[in-house]
Amino acid sequence: MNASSQAALPKRLRHFVDGDFADSDQTFANISPVDGSELSRVAEADMRIVDAAVRAAKRAQRGPWGQLSAQARADWLHKIADGIQVRFDDFVAAEVADTGRPVSQARSLDVARGIANFRTFADLVRTSHSEFFETSTSDGREFINYVTRKPLGVVGVISPWNLPLLLFSWKVAPALAMGNCVVAKPSEETPTSATLLAEVMRDIGLPAGVFNLIHGHGANAAGEWLTRHADIDAITFTGESKTGSAIMKAVADGVKNVSFELGGKNAAVVFADADFDQAVEGVLRSSFTNAGQVCLCSERVYVERPIFERFVAALKEKTEALEVGSPYEPGTTTGPMISQQHRDKVLSYFKLAVAEGATVVTGGGVPAFGDANDNGAFVEPTIWTGLPDDARCVTEEIFGPVCHVAPFDAEDEVVRRVNDSAYGLAASVWTSNLQRGHRVARQIETGIVWLNAWFERDLRTPFGGTKLSGFGREGGRHSMDFYSELTNVCVRIA
Repeated sequence: MNASSQAALPKRLRHFVDGDFADSDQTFANISPVDGSELSRVAEADMRIVDAAVRAAKRAQRGPWGQLSAQARADWLHKIADGIQVRFDDFVAAEVADTGRPVSQARSLDVARGIANFRTFADLVRTSHSEFFETSTSDGREFINYVTRKPLGVVGVISPWNLPLLLFSWKVAPALAMGNCVVAKPSEETPTSATLLAEVMRDIGLPAGVFNLIHGHGANAAGEWLTRHADIDAITFTGESKTGSAIMKAVADGVKNVSFELGGKNAAVVFADADFDQAVEGVLRSSFTNAGQVCLCSERVYVERPIFERFVAALKEKTEALEVGSPYEPGTTTGPMISQQHRDKVLSYFKLAVAEGATVVTGGGVPAFGDANDNGAFVEPTIWTGLPDDARCVTEEIFGPVCHVAPFDAEDEVVRRVNDSAYGLAASVWTSNLQRGHRVARQIETGIVWLNAWFERDLRTPFGGTKLSGFGREGGRHSMDFYSELTNVCVRIA
C-alpha cells in the first residue's frame, strides 16, 4: 500500500441517516497528519441532522428491529463483519490516511479487531443465557425467577480518534447485538472508516434507522447536541476525562445510562527478576505503540534499582532504532501525532519536562525529513529520567510517544507510587515471580493489569477504568449488561 491508496477513499464524507446518506451546507477539512494535505471535506451536522438521526433510530427501534430475535440480530452482525472483510483494504487505507499509523498495524490490529468486534458480540448474544432461580418461602409457596434483557432504546456513541474503527465498532457492535439502534459520532479527526462502515450497512441492507452516522465536533456542536437530545436513552463515550465530565453534566437531568472509558497515566513496573529482554521489548511496545496515542500506553515506568541503569540504556537503544516517518514508507514503525494541534500539546510537555528538571535520555524534539513529511505532525519518541513523582509530566496524561523511567527499591513502595495517580486505567507488571505478580496485581488500583504482557485481551473480559479513567465496564456480558435493560420476572408456581 502507498499514498495512492488514498485515491480510492471518498473525498466528501456525509452523514448516514435513516438508511440514506445526507449532506450539510457546512463542512470542515479532514487533514492528513502525515503531510498536512486535505484528505476530504466532511459534512458538519447541525441540530436538524442530529434530530433527524435520533428520530430515525427511535422509529427503527420501536419497529421490527426492536422485536428481532437474538439469532436474527447475530446474523446481521455477521453480515456487517463480512462486509468489512470484503472491503478490508479500503478500511486499512482509511485508517492509515486519517491517523498516519503504519500499514502493518492497521491491517493486524485496527481492521482485524473491527471485524472481530462484530463477530464476537454476534456469537455472544447468540449463545447468551439468563439467570434462573427457584425460590421457596417460609409459608410453603414456590416461585421461579428469571431475568430478561430488553433493549435500552437509542444509544448515542461518541468514539475517539486514536483507534478509530476498533473503538467505534467496540461500541456499535454490542449496542446493535442487544437490540438497540444507534446514532454514532466518530471523532472529527478520523471520520473516514466510520463512513465506510455506513456504506457497508447500506450495502448489506440493514434496516433504515438502525445505524445512523453524524459528523461534527463536540462542544456546542454535534457531540453536545447528541448527548442532550431527549430521545437518547444511553451514551457511551471514549475520550478525554474532561469531555467525559462535560457529558456527565449534560445527561444528568435525563438520568441517562452512561459508560465512560477516559484517560490514563498508566504505569509499567519492572522487577529485577523479570526476563530482561522481554521486559524491555514490552515497555518499548507499551510506551510507543501508535506513537503513544493509545489510552493504555505506559507513560510511567518504574524499574527496580539493581537493573535501572542497564534497563534505561537498553530501552534507549531500542527507542532510537524506531523508524519515525510516513506510513507509506517500508520499515516505518512510528507515525505522526493525530494533528498539528496535538503535536503542539506534546511538544509543550517536552519543554515542560526540561523545565521541571528531567534528563532527556533520547528524543525530545521534532524529526526532520527534508520532504513533505516536514509538514506533518511528527515528534521524536522520548525517554525521560530524573523527575519527582509529583512533576506535571509524571502526573498528567500526555498521549504521545514518551515515558519517564524511575527507580524503586521495594514492592510496597512501587505499589504506592503506581496508585498515587488521579487515573486508574491500566498497568503492566514484569516479573518471573508469579506469586509476586498476582499479589501486586491485586493491589494496583486499575481496571486491567497485565503480567509479563501488554495490550492482549480476551474480548469476553471486562474493560474499563477507575478514578478519572472512567466507570462502567464493557466486554463480554458486561457490554450486554450495559446495552440492555434487565428485568426480573417472578412467577408463582405453587
